[in-house]
Amino acid sequence: METTSSQGAQQHPQLQHVCVASLIEPPSSEYSVGVTIPESIDRCVLGAVLCACHPCILSLAAHRFFHCNRGFSFILQIFNDIDIYSMTIYSKVTSRFAHNVITSRAVNRASVSKEVFFDVELPKTLVSDGVANPPKKEAAKKQYETSVSRGHTAGLVKASGRKTEKFTVSVNIAAASKVTFELTYEELLKRHLGKYEMLIKVKPKQLVKQFQVNCSGISFIFSSVYTEQLKTLVKTGHVSFKPTIDQQRTCDNCSTSFLDGDFTIKYDVKRDSPGNLQIISGYFVHFFAPANLPRVPKNVIFVIDISQSMLGQKMEQTKEALLKILDDVKENDYFNFILFNNRIIPWKEYLVKATLHNLKEARKFVKSIKATGSTNINDALIRTVEMMNEVHKEKVLPERSSSTIIMLTDGNPTSGEKIQENVKNAIQGRYSLYNLAFGYDMDYNFLEKMALENNGLTRRIYEDSDSALQLQSFYDEMANPMLREVQLHYPINATSELTQNNFNHYYDGSEIVVAGRIIDNDLNSFTADVKAHGANNDVTFTEQVDIEETAKALQDQEYIFGDYIERLWAYLTIQQLLEKRISAQEEKRRILAAEALELSLKYKFVTPLTSMVVTKPEDNEDKAAIADKPVEGRNIFIVLHCNVFAVDGDPHFLIEVPQKKDHLCFNINLNPGVVLNLVNDPDTGITVNGQLIGKKKVSNNGQTQKTYIGKLGIVNTQLDLKIEITTEKITLQNGRKTATFTWLDTTTLQQEGLTMEINREKNLVLSFGDGATFIVVLHRVWKKHPIHHDFLGLYTLDSHKVSEHTHGLLGQFFQHIDFEVFDIRPGSDPEKPHATMIVKNNKLTVTRVSEKDYGKDPSHGTIIPCWFIHNNGTGLIDGAHTDYIVSNLFSTPFIN
Repeated sequence: METTSSQGAQQHPQLQHVCVASLIEPPSSEYSVGVTIPESIDRCVLGAVLCACHPCILSLAAHRFFHCNRGFSFILQIFNDIDIYSMTIYSKVTSRFAHNVITSRAVNRASVSKEVFFDVELPKTLVSDGVANPPKKEAAKKQYETSVSRGHTAGLVKASGRKTEKFTVSVNIAAASKVTFELTYEELLKRHLGKYEMLIKVKPKQLVKQFQVNCSGISFIFSSVYTEQLKTLVKTGHVSFKPTIDQQRTCDNCSTSFLDGDFTIKYDVKRDSPGNLQIISGYFVHFFAPANLPRVPKNVIFVIDISQSMLGQKMEQTKEALLKILDDVKENDYFNFILFNNRIIPWKEYLVKATLHNLKEARKFVKSIKATGSTNINDALIRTVEMMNEVHKEKVLPERSSSTIIMLTDGNPTSGEKIQENVKNAIQGRYSLYNLAFGYDMDYNFLEKMALENNGLTRRIYEDSDSALQLQSFYDEMANPMLREVQLHYPINATSELTQNNFNHYYDGSEIVVAGRIIDNDLNSFTADVKAHGANNDVTFTEQVDIEETAKALQDQEYIFGDYIERLWAYLTIQQLLEKRISAQEEKRRILAAEALELSLKYKFVTPLTSMVVTKPEDNEDKAAIADKPVEGRNIFIVLHCNVFAVDGDPHFLIEVPQKKDHLCFNINLNPGVVLNLVNDPDTGITVNGQLIGKKKVSNNGQTQKTYIGKLGIVNTQLDLKIEITTEKITLQNGRKTATFTWLDTTTLQQEGLTMEINREKNLVLSFGDGATFIVVLHRVWKKHPIHHDFLGLYTLDSHKVSEHTHGLLGQFFQHIDFEVFDIRPGSDPEKPHATMIVKNNKLTVTRVSEKDYGKDPSHGTIIPCWFIHNNGTGLIDGAHTDYIVSNLFSTPFIN
């Protein structure tokens, strides 16, 4: 991407050129509109692009596939003297496709440059990049290191909510200059309980002189709206919301804005037939959503974790949800409950029909549930499958019924082995297993793989005040099966590369989508046959269309992307390959990954296999950063690439040397209670100290006692700030004011010069304005562990932002360090070779070992090979290791 100058840039206020080339991959008030869209055209496009527009527009175009109830949030973070003087949102909805454009203009009225942040929250789906090719992760890293070696950075992506990922890019606006942010976003909406939903979150955080929302392309609005302004426009099929400055105020004389909420459109399409076929450019897509079918009876066993970790609010919310679910169970359904901890506790020895008497007894049982014990998932699921087998064998259940197992758990299994294999062998494809993962303490990947192997899925239930509603909402989605064993057939010799075309169930209010290629160029008509088991008999649906007429009808429409069906096919294919990869064996996993990677690169999708490079030219140099895609099963809180400088483990010091594409590591062996200076920057006034802790029990075998970081003290003298971090709490002292948080909190605190983000029971992120960012990782061990304590790990980001005078056990390595390794030879351990290293004019014997970096994955860590320097880092660190001992957590020995 290039930026060019213009005459307009010489006017006052000056237009500043800003360019971002390629990106990766809700609130107080709500406005909701319901619409019904004609079925005539079903548009669907995807992708994600950050690009620059002339003159001086920072543009984000995200055309990605989109799940129901997921939207995007646009936030422009502003500071003193930065005014947002215009914000417009334009949205056009046609069938399943919505095209949105958000434009925001800001001006810096100060006499000095100011920083403004462009924040976008986007759904947790595949993203595509329509400007630059998203490279493989290895290629992206090399591309990024070229820029980072010059001390540059551009943005970051992190998992920021239940359904969104957050992208942030900052831009410096020169004095008396303007900047324009433009976001273009296309969505394919997924049908949920009979409706599609488009959600827009806009938070300007100040009064805006020109604010406007326009939604058009709506043929019929069927639900109510919450403001008189919107009600007057309902009949026209065009929604316009243009609050004046005074209407935006939270009170008559307030300078704060009430614009901090959701703008929601809900709609469905009018269907003339159960299916809708669309064909263009050699690709087809088939949407299938039949209506007015008799409901298939359902047999369900709820397998509920009642171990000790479920005690308290989790258990109460689970009981509340189960009671509401019992209110919705239909009379011809069969059900049962199996509770488990270290014991298996069935409510009944068999499934019972949902009579009024049985439902009444079930409610009493649910109310009596109490939590205690450990977690034996294996025996609970095996007993559940045996119970389901018994009632089927005895023909107790309706012949044409659907059998499902729903398990809710909040933790890892503490007893039972080979669970996934045992459960798969027991179910043998006969029933669907749905896993509900309550909170973050369980192994999500374990549950996901087990569900996928058994025709189900895994859904995370977030610990919040609405957890009961989340549980009930999940059940509502699959409460009404209408068809079983749904198979969609297309001309055998005329099509290829079909996406998934057989499904265990079709649930009321959902929609099945299949796409593929048409390889017979002489084919005139196209037929889709759908066969399934219904409530009373087997059913067949047939739809036939003329290919030429269908393609012409689509081409006559005003499409934004003519190849949208091909891109839809690519999206579904990649998604399904990645899903199959989860439960595949190692060799098959590699094949599936290679296929998904090839398509990701061809169609420019950001997936867990690819990265995207974010750049923005400043000072005539391109700044680049890698943005990876977060994965649900792993809490990747920051995925911006940065050099690794860390102390974690017993304690292990880990130093990344990007020029060598290698790492150095060393240990410090001192007694528990000793406080070490880790980072000290006299120019910024930032100091970081860590206190060592040991094991609960000390062995008398003469070996060196392992120690860990148990407490951290961070001082910023310029902000008059002290932060004490332990494994139990975080205490922030700002002058005479003190605030205390626990690791059970999930919160973000922003004040001048500091942003602090706590990710519950995982990590703490501290960013000091234009300075470095520190990440503290919390390592939890079993509370009754006979030897080990909980401990902390410290990681640094943006180390290039500290001064050249920075020192400390970690800080001294923030500047460039050079070394040479040669004479690599076998060691006493064949897997740990020795070598000779020249560093700081010292000749050392070093050993090749592996340490763990928990910076990106606090739960599991990433194995990092490194050269280990013996004897407390002697020869690598400046002076002796004892030189870094300080008197207390808040000592600032080198700051005057």
